Amino acid sequence: MVTASPRRRDLILGFTGLLAATTMARGQQPGRTYRIADVTPTFRNSSALAAMLDEVGRRGFAEGRNLTVDPRGFGLRPEQYAQVAAELVADRIDVILATGDPAIRAVQKATATIPILGSTDDMVGEGLVASMARPGGNTTGTSILSPELDGKRQELLLGLVPGVHRIAALADASSIKQNHLRELEDAAKARGVELSIHPVAEPEQIAPAIDAAKAGGAEALNVLASPFMKAAERIIIARAAAIKLPAIYQFPEMAEAGGLAGYGPRIDRVFRDLMAPMLVKLLNGAKPADLPIEQPTQFEFVVNMKTAKGLGLTLAQRLLAQADEVIE
Repeated sequence: MVTASPRRRDLILGFTGLLAATTMARGQQPGRTYRIADVTPTFRNSSALAAMLDEVGRRGFAEGRNLTVDPRGFGLRPEQYAQVAAELVADRIDVILATGDPAIRAVQKATATIPILGSTDDMVGEGLVASMARPGGNTTGTSILSPELDGKRQELLLGLVPGVHRIAALADASSIKQNHLRELEDAAKARGVELSIHPVAEPEQIAPAIDAAKAGGAEALNVLASPFMKAAERIIIARAAAIKLPAIYQFPEMAEAGGLAGYGPRIDRVFRDLMAPMLVKLLNGAKPADLPIEQPTQFEFVVNMKTAKGLGLTLAQRLLAQADEVIE
């Protein structure tokens, strides 16, 4: 075995560092404008996207200077994903973001080469990537643990409205998983509570589904996690308030927007702290296969007392003591 001298090792390390820096710099070629796009049911003015772009700007890719965001992929319905994904691929977008299983699959079908940065419930469990540590292919991103958290939210909901006999779950029809729904039904049954499932596929179906849940005897509503539900939060919050149906949501921000309660990671933080650094690495030339899947580690329980009063609810102090934030 030949061992390099200390001086030679220093030269090798110096050259390696210079090469890495040069490779990174290639991702920010002077005068070049990088293009990203999103395939998502959420909208261009979402706070999560704003948080991500703000952090990406701090790291060298600023919108209006050397970064543009293609507007075509926002506020989409599932049936539009494939066409828009194909258009973005044909236009050779540098990185395509995608939110939710159906959107990620649509982009994956459209390209095996352009980097895809996805955010969904379970990247590995849904077969979108090979593993957490080594995603493989051209896709990486974040798993936000929604299946596990839906169950936790159901438990919290039963604490918010103790003594109920029937509750409902509002589910995104494009991403329903029967085994997950059975787990929620079994957990409710173990508490002596009947759970009804109300799938929706379009925004126009949301208010009628909530009304049907209330008409069927539901005394509370668990809004199951999905990008579609986040995009439709105003519709859901408004309808639940109008018919006085207590509801819990997947993100703390949704309670701050007027929902009764929210439990989960802050979506703005996920996009700023997890998605933004990954996007910068991809723009700098990193391969998605080499970027491990990220997961949030901080979760918050937020209760909106103003909404509770509007619903005529008196919340137990024991439950309020569990909350990270109580909005008066």
